[in-house]
Parts: sequence; structure tokens; C-alpha cells
Amino acid sequence: MTVTHEERMQKKKAIIDGKIDAAQEERGVLVVNTGNGKGKSSAAFGVVARALGHGLKVGVVQFVKGRSDTGEEAFFRQQPNVAWHVGGEGFTWETQDKERDAKAAQAAWNIACGHLGDPSIGLVVLDEMTYAFKYGWLDLDTVIAKLLARPAMQHVIITGRAAPQALRDFADTVSDIGMEKHAFQSGIKAMPGLEF
Repeated sequence: MTVTHEERMQKKKAIIDGKIDAAQEERGVLVVNTGNGKGKSSAAFGVVARALGHGLKVGVVQFVKGRSDTGEEAFFRQQPNVAWHVGGEGFTWETQDKERDAKAAQAAWNIACGHLGDPSIGLVVLDEMTYAFKYGWLDLDTVIAKLLARPAMQHVIITGRAAPQALRDFADTVSDIGMEKHAFQSGIKAMPGLEF
């Protein structure tokens, strides 16, 4: 007996409807975007746009990026419900000053803690925060404790390569974004509007 497309879709719909019915908990979600591929921060900023569309206030703290000429910053700083902070000193191979980088990460974390303690902020993006763990600038257990204590309905997105396993385990959603190829590998400069 051949199963029709309609029968397959009815069966699929019943399964999906059952999963939707079973998912009844409402609370803030922790998302980690990690991996070597392009798009971790870009995906987070797409969620910023979505959150703003739903009337949420958003706090963005960038832990590594030191530049403030990015297209996303230029756009989102114009939005009244976005608090944007560029807290980094640039990539570590640019600064070559571990103490300075650690102080910048601590200062960014202090701003992040303000957002994580504010129930009026519905989404907090901690952009490129994973590097702060990799280089020992921040203590992961301290960060997880603060994430546990955040307002119940607040969502958080943490981005960056090499997210530690303990953070992955603690998160509700983890996307490991891979890279098949990148234009930079072919000698193409970072282009405004696509890379920054």
C-alpha cells in the first residue's frame, strides 16, 4: 500500500502538534552560538531585531570587538529600546596585552551584570563572550551563577568560538556553526554590510 503525501503530512502534523502541546513551560532561554563558522553574532543580531519587533528591551555587550563602525551597531543604536556597549579592546592578537584585555572583559562583564539584573530587559546579547573564558578573563562558574539568578523571563544569547562544555551543558539551545569555506580564505577583504 502506497502512503500519499497528504497522509505523510497528517502524520507529521500529529507528531509536531503533540510536541507543541507538551512544551508548556514559559521562561527565559539561554542560547549559545558557537563554532568556527561565520554568522554567530549575525544570528544573535537577527534575534535582536525579532525581540524589538515584540516590544522587548535589549542589552548588547560586545566583549572582544573594539570597533564601533559596524553596520549592526549603527542601526541598533538608533533604536530606543537598545542599550549597546562595545567593551572589547579588539582581538588579542591586535592588543597583545593580556592584562588590558582582562580589564576590558571585566568592565564589559560589569555592564552585562547590570543588564542581567534588570527585569525590564527582555534580551541580553553577550557577543564574543566565549573568548573571555578561553583566555581566563572571566570565571565560568561566576557567570553561570549570574545567569541562573537573572530575571525569569529574560533571554540571553552568548556568542563566540570554542564555548566551554559546561556552558554548552547549561544552555537551553546550542548552535555549533561550522564553516565550509570563507571569502577571506580566497583573499577577499572583509566587506562593509556583510562582515561588519
